[in-house]
Amino acid sequence: MDGRAVVSRARPLRAVGSGADRVGGVKIPRLLDGRLKLRHLVLVDALSRQGSVVGAAAELHVTQPAATRSLHELEDILGVPLYERGPRGVTATVFGEAFTEHARSVLAQLAQAGRHVVELADADRGTVIVGTHLAGSNVLLPRAIAEIKKERPYLTVIVREASPEALLLELEAGRIDFVVGRLTVPSDERTERRKLYDESVELVVRASHPLAGQSAVELADLPGYPWILPGAETALRREIEEFFARHGMPLPMNRVETTSFLTVRQLLLETDVVAALPGLIIRDDTRIVRLAVPLDPIGHSVGLTLSAARALGPSAQALIRSLEDIAAGMAPRDADGDDSLQR
Repeated sequence: MDGRAVVSRARPLRAVGSGADRVGGVKIPRLLDGRLKLRHLVLVDALSRQGSVVGAAAELHVTQPAATRSLHELEDILGVPLYERGPRGVTATVFGEAFTEHARSVLAQLAQAGRHVVELADADRGTVIVGTHLAGSNVLLPRAIAEIKKERPYLTVIVREASPEALLLELEAGRIDFVVGRLTVPSDERTERRKLYDESVELVVRASHPLAGQSAVELADLPGYPWILPGAETALRREIEEFFARHGMPLPMNRVETTSFLTVRQLLLETDVVAALPGLIIRDDTRIVRLAVPLDPIGHSVGLTLSAARALGPSAQALIRSLEDIAAGMAPRDADGDDSLQR
């Protein structure tokens, strides 16, 4: 049996025997009668991420038949199919998507509860897990961590770097406490977003680049050099594409696409690439300079993304206070060396 095994059985929407309540004429299954187990919640989270029974079973270190059996148990409890079989694995039904969202919320609350109790038992220790991507990862977060470690040296800070989309899933599932990075959308019923500062985006090159130091650079000269562009899934990439389109120019053909700052920095230092980066990333590195090509109105707000449904523990709250304190003095400098929150 492979990863595309049948994991849901066709069944009509129904209630489950005597274990259901009636709301508005529809029977609702009871989920607190002892049949629903935590392993069911963990399973749907893994299935929705892995997209196959084999992948979910491997992640959870159980056999495929055991995973399939647990899923059938859960579908019997709920009375609806959660996943449908497909040629490339399994796909959540509308019921599966809804239940997975609630399952992840429950798992996140339990994980937070356990850590909260530990922190209350030992106020000087604890763990905070923070997600980050390019904006905020190079300056803000390291400085905030260094500052909080002066006061709480035994606090464990775990930093996970990934794309904004992947980090939102981690936040939803409670595997990270909050995200530090670019804010592209407002708060909603599921996530709270707090702005820390505004930042401009600059075109940058190494200090020995042929264009470095020129008082004016024509945009038409830039496609002749290799470029580093953000990944296609990022908001900054879409804005750069719009910038080129407004000037009637195609994207550079000679390019590397990455959101890894380590890769970007090394390529900048060793080659004549041009890159679009948040201004603070190059602020303290004299080896990288910005070009006299304005990218306005490309800019963004850097801030925190938190779960609206989950309270943070003392350790996470302490790191957020440190981030807010550091961000207060991190306005990008303008061309004359002055600090400004708005460019």
